[in-house]
Parts: sequence; C-alpha cells; structure tokens
Amino acid sequence: MRTGVITQKVGMTRLFLEDGRHVPVTVLKLGKCQVVAVRTAEKDGYTAVQLGSGFVKPKSLTQAERGHFAKSSVEPKRKVAEFRVDPKNLLDVGDEILASHFVPGQKVDVTGITIGRGFTGAMKRWNFRGLEASHGVSISHRSLGGTGGRQDPGKTFKNKKMHGHYGVERVTTQNVEVAKVDVERGLIMLRGAVPGAKGGWVMIRDAVKRPYKDVPAPGSVKKAEAAAGGQS
Repeated sequence: MRTGVITQKVGMTRLFLEDGRHVPVTVLKLGKCQVVAVRTAEKDGYTAVQLGSGFVKPKSLTQAERGHFAKSSVEPKRKVAEFRVDPKNLLDVGDEILASHFVPGQKVDVTGITIGRGFTGAMKRWNFRGLEASHGVSISHRSLGGTGGRQDPGKTFKNKKMHGHYGVERVTTQNVEVAKVDVERGLIMLRGAVPGAKGGWVMIRDAVKRPYKDVPAPGSVKKAEAAAGGQS
C-alpha cells in the first residue's frame, strides 16, 4: 500500500482521443505536495506518511503548527493529511510527490467534500418521486409523503429520509480511471466527475478493489536534498 496525494480541484474539461472521440475529465493540481512527517511502528504504533499541500502565510498558523513545520524544515502548508502505508513504502520528510506517482490507465479512489446545496426538499435530496399531479393532491406535489405510523409505532424513526441540509459530506468514489498526467504542470486528469467543488481539496489513493501493478514504488518523488531535480 502506497501513500496517496493531496490535490486541489481545478475543474472539468475534455480530452480528445486519437480516433476522434472525446472523454470528460476532472483536472486536479498538486500544489507542491510534500512529506511533513513520518509515522513508524516503533514510535507511533503504525506506519503512515503525513503530507502537506498548498500555500499559507505563517501568521495564519498557530504557534504549534509553525513549530511542526519548522521541525520538518518544510514551508507551511494549508492542507495536511495522513495516509497509511506499508513499512517498505515510507518516504523521507521533505520529499515532494510528483504527478507521475499515478499511471494513466490505473484505477484510483477519490475522496472529497461534496458541494453544499443548503436546505433542500426530499425530492432533490433523496430523489423521491413526489406525490401525484392530480387525483385530489393539492399544493403538496413535492412533499415527501408519510413520515411514520400513527399510534403504532407512534414516532418517526431515526435516519428517516426527509428534507434537510444537503451536501458538505465526505464522499469517496472508487475505481476512477487516471486518463492523463502532466508532470511539468503537476496535473492529474481523472476520467469523469469526482466529489467536490472547484478549489476544493481532493485525496487520491490507489484503488483498493482494483490494484495496479506497474506503479512506481514507494512513489514518484523529488528528494528534498536533490537541488538538481533528482527523482526516484
């Protein structure tokens, strides 16, 4: 199991294939995604890699956060996340992950925060069909209908699908295909749509259900001490 990456959603576009067909893709950008800390089994009880991405002014961080980045000699990051990895796939602090970490054609799992839609009705939130358009139904065509029994059970059960706040939920879409990667610009293009709004943070990991063999291990990175641009 390799580390995932932290990306920022740019938007959607399309790619033209050699035979003239086009496929919709979501463009995700790596904002200098670096290793901030490493968790080991001896010290922490588990193995993981903590990554940081995006730019933030030091004055916007707490003193503890500034000390954490200073200890790692890594510039402050706006978004920080941990990814569980196998011990053999641990990276060094300061390593920068490149877009070639993923290979075109492989499947990945994508996690993001869905777009917030505010307070919505049951038809939009849960895809209810609504009430009849005639036969005595008046004014309440888009209502959800009954919400519980009468004397028995005498209440509405928890988790009943009703109107309410819709969106702003952590959602993972599995087995999304990597269509193309641009190492120079740090772009990863995934086929189809992924959760999240433009500018939102999106996590990409190797697909759990459909592993891909021909991937760089432990990852495609630019070493922190390699000022000349060495990669592994």
